[in-house]
This record gives sequence, C-alpha cells and structure tokens, in this order.
Amino acid sequence: MQREKKAVALNSIFAAVAITAMKVVVGTTTGSLGILSEAAHSGLDLVAAVVTYLSVRVSDKPADAEHQYGHGKVESFSAFLETGLLLLTCVWIVYEAIKRLFFHSVEIEPTLWAFVVMGISIMIDYWRSRRLRRIAHKYDSQALQADALHFSTDIWSSAVVILGLGLVLIGRAFSQPWLFRADPIAALFVACIVVYVSSQLARQTIDTLLDAAPTGIRNRIIEEVYRVDGVLEVGRVRIRRSGSRYFADVSIAMSRNVTFQKSEQVSNEVAARIRKLLPDADVVVNAVARAGRQESLFDRIRAVATRNNLNVHDISVQDLEGHLHVEQHVELDERLSLKEAHDRVTRLENEMKHDLREISSILTHIESEPATIETGDGLRVPSFEKRLQAVTESFPEVVDMHDLVFKRVAGRLYLSLHITMQDDLPLSRVHDIQTAVEGRFRQEVPELFRVLIHPEPQTDNRR
Repeated sequence: MQREKKAVALNSIFAAVAITAMKVVVGTTTGSLGILSEAAHSGLDLVAAVVTYLSVRVSDKPADAEHQYGHGKVESFSAFLETGLLLLTCVWIVYEAIKRLFFHSVEIEPTLWAFVVMGISIMIDYWRSRRLRRIAHKYDSQALQADALHFSTDIWSSAVVILGLGLVLIGRAFSQPWLFRADPIAALFVACIVVYVSSQLARQTIDTLLDAAPTGIRNRIIEEVYRVDGVLEVGRVRIRRSGSRYFADVSIAMSRNVTFQKSEQVSNEVAARIRKLLPDADVVVNAVARAGRQESLFDRIRAVATRNNLNVHDISVQDLEGHLHVEQHVELDERLSLKEAHDRVTRLENEMKHDLREISSILTHIESEPATIETGDGLRVPSFEKRLQAVTESFPEVVDMHDLVFKRVAGRLYLSLHITMQDDLPLSRVHDIQTAVEGRFRQEVPELFRVLIHPEPQTDNRR
C-alpha cells in the first residue's frame, strides 16, 4: 500500500514540475494572465504535491506510544495546507485580473505554443488525476484524494484559459477590442473554480481534523447494535477518523445476570456489526450492567450476590401470610473463619433487603468453597454397588444406573454416578428424584460423605 501511494505521489511531483515550467515560459512570453494564473496554480500544486508525498510517507507509520491513533491525520493536515495555498493563489489571480480589467491593460500575444502547452497540461492533468483518484479510492487516502481533486479541476481551468486566448484572437481578427478582456475574465473564472474546490476540500479536511463523524453513520451504528441479541441499551457512540482508518468507541448495556463469557461474546458481535459499516475500524466496546426488563425476584437476588462476587444457589422463596421469606445457599472460601464468613453473609443479606424491599426475611446457608486440590484414591466396592442398584430400582422414573465411581479423599468416601431417566420429566421433578436417591444412598451406605448424580435422558443413553 505504502509503495503504491508513494509512487503515485512522486509521479505527481514530476508532472507538476514539467507543467509549471511550461506555463511560466509561455505565460511570460505571451503576457496572458490566464496562463500566468494557471502557472501560479500549478506552482502551488507542485508545493501541494510535495507536501502530499511527505505526508503519505509519514501517515502510514504504525501507531506508537506517543501517537496511539497512528499518524493518519498527517494526511488531513496536508490537505488543509493545500487548501490554504489554493486560496492564496485565488487572492493573487483576482487582484491581477481586476487591475487589468479596470486600471492597467496588458497587451496579450496568443501564440501556437500557448495553445499547445495548455493542451499538454490538460492531458497530463487528466492522466495523473485518474491515477491519483484510483489509488486514493483503493486506500481511502485523503491526501491523494485532495491531489486528484486539484488536478481534475485544473483540466477545467486550463480549458477556460484556452477559451480566453481564443476569444482574444477572434477579437483581433474581427477588430473587437472588448474581446481583449476575455483573458482576465478567464482568469477570474479559474479563481472561482479554485475557490469552489478549496471550499469543498476545506470542509472535508476540517471535519476530519475536528473528529466529525460521517453523516448518518452514528444512527446506522445504533440501529445495527440494537439488532445484537443481549443488548438492552446503546449509550455512548463516538467515531473518529485518522487517515484511512476509523476508530469507534461504543457503550452498551446488558443484563446484570449475564456471565463474563457471554458479555465478551455480545461485545465481539457488536464490534463485528460495526466493522460491516466501517471496514477495518478499531472498535472498543464498553459493556455496563443494567437490570433486565423482565427480571424475576430470583434474578434480582442473584444480581445482588454477583455484585458482591458471591455465588448463591438453591434459592427458595416462600410467601408466608403475605410476607416473602428467602432461603439460599452461598459458597465462601473454605479458608475464611466463621466470623469472616458470617460478616460477609450479613452484608449480603442487608444489601438484598435494601434493594428488594418486598423481602421480609432471609436465611442463608453457608457452604465452604474448595480452595485446594485434594488427592485421593479410586475404589471398587461391589457390595455397595449391589445395594445401591437395589435403591434405584425402587424409583420408577429411573431407567438405569451406570458409571459408578467410589473415591477415598482425605479419609472420606465420595460417590459419583450417572442415572438415566425419562426424557419428558420436568427438571424440578428430576431434582427431587436426585435428592431422594441421594438420601436413600446415605441410609443404605452411611459411610458416604458426598454423592454426585449426573442425570441423562433416555434417548441419549440409547446412542
């Protein structure tokens, strides 16, 4: 990319040198203000081309510690300088044209070389404006786009100068002195063209330098982000451009019960949607937690626990004579003392009562959350397996029991197993059956410290 941009900018410099030299020579020999104004215009185009070449070399440098958004704005600054140079050209052209029209007439001697040079100038400007526009469009380069715009308008201004010289010749041939004024009038037309082009370019470059967002893009981004599943609100949307690259900063709200992993997935999807509108954009998505529109009381209880970095489970809510009573289990680091654990749970309960005013009372069962990896040994206890098999056969919903694993860990007996149940059982019933089976297992084998049952649907067991 940088090689192509530098090559086309360098070719533009060589072309500007040739055109400027030819126009200066011919404009001086003929005395044509139109050609001299074009020579001044081309001279400033040469300066602009040099500035563009230098800016292209700098703008493609990668971001560093001092320029964290890269060096792309150098191109916008280059285009801004070109605008100033063009306006200075216009001031000189208008001044000289008015002086020749009203105060000091100048004898013009149109020659064949004047027409030849202006014709060559049009062909060269057409060639380089096409090349510049193609590369500018390919790499979205504002500096090259400014150069392409300059040289495409040079075609029209050169054509106006040729028309002015032609009218001077006609005036001489038919003795019409008033046509001698066609040359300074042509120069004024050139100035008008340059002012128009400069105003368009100035607006574009100033918008970029002031970080103005492209028209309508903010609303399109908001509409696209709202289509992402899991986004509740779209807050801040900021877009800035540096060179050919856009930077987007977006704030979205998600349900406060969403997991960290899910939040990352939604944020990645939001960034992908934005890049469809702004290809290759650098997108930063800031996710904030909000209460969901349809949160249940259970969701709100979990949200308060999550806010305190705690995990609650087995939540039960009872309506006792119009008063809501909550029972819950919470896991805390097993290395905490009872006093430390109780203080944390007390703070949690107080916060829940403050946020959920409809709750009358809360009772929390404190469980230890393992913080160490324990070592143990696997066991085979055939006598236990037969007794437990008999227990599961007494439950009609249980189809079979398999993959029993006994372990001795820290002197305690652990059991894990799989049981198959009917596919259409509701989850609440599955949980009740598991609880009942665990209780019967402990009655049958009192040595059991912990039982973990993994339920499976009957169709999965057939595979």
